[in-house]
Amino acid sequence: MISAQMVKELRERTGAGMMDCKKALTETDGDMEKAVDFLREKGLAAAEKKAGRIAAEGMVAAALSADAKQGVLVEVNCETDFVAKNEDFKGFAADVAQQVLAGNAADVEALLGEALLSDSSKTVKDELTEKVAVIGENINIRRFEKVDAADGCVAAYIHGGGKLGVVVYGKTDVVNDEIKAALRNIAMQIAAMDPKYVSRDEVPADFLAHEKEILMAQAKEENPNKPDNIIEKMIVGRLNKEMKEICLLDQSYVQDGDLTVAQYAAKVGKENNADLSVVRFVRFKTGEGLEKKQDDFACEVENMFK
Repeated sequence: MISAQMVKELRERTGAGMMDCKKALTETDGDMEKAVDFLREKGLAAAEKKAGRIAAEGMVAAALSADAKQGVLVEVNCETDFVAKNEDFKGFAADVAQQVLAGNAADVEALLGEALLSDSSKTVKDELTEKVAVIGENINIRRFEKVDAADGCVAAYIHGGGKLGVVVYGKTDVVNDEIKAALRNIAMQIAAMDPKYVSRDEVPADFLAHEKEILMAQAKEENPNKPDNIIEKMIVGRLNKEMKEICLLDQSYVQDGDLTVAQYAAKVGKENNADLSVVRFVRFKTGEGLEKKQDDFACEVENMFK
């Protein structure tokens, strides 16, 4: 049985029309992932959108060590955008980032049990509980990631007052202000262009095989009379184009379209007599993958009368 909710979810993920989504689900016996592939193969998916709406409020905060050898990205959630802009809440998020930077917690549960940096008589969980009581909303430390750069340095970029954050790790034998500024520029690139991998070497083989299969089906749908050898050449070009979108080093550098990100890093490295390369990045967007409660006023009124 194909439900309206299933059709709605598929529409949100693919941007395809309602009837096309219903047909895709019917053809695939309600398998959501197969339905996404079905729409892509038919050229009906406008784009492969993320599953789930970005709906939870809160902010992403970053912290860097004084020597730029360590960087931290943390996401703290709350219920409303109003509270997300509250100075008390923002201060708490910044304190959490510093706590992660100074400590050794491997996960959120361990972090909550740590003694608070500013007051060792309290744990992080105690402070969180107090913030909930004072601010009047449920607050949650959702996730964090720590980046170590023993053979280089890290840089961070926070966008939109904490709506999105990036920490990037550059391997380099020279650490100066120019190198740090270049890495921050690359962090801004990551924030804007949302790459999935640093380089093509990181792209999983099964992902490439799956994409090739989808692109082959698309090309055959669009060009039913072309022979397979021509189709093969077409999908090589399309796959390369996709790699340039999802791999950071292959992306066109936003601030200078004549360079790729890899070429920009090499250029800055050469100017500073350094061997500079991007090793890793972490990108958090506030609330990604979380579902926000949707209020239906009509249903609320109906239920009230019932």
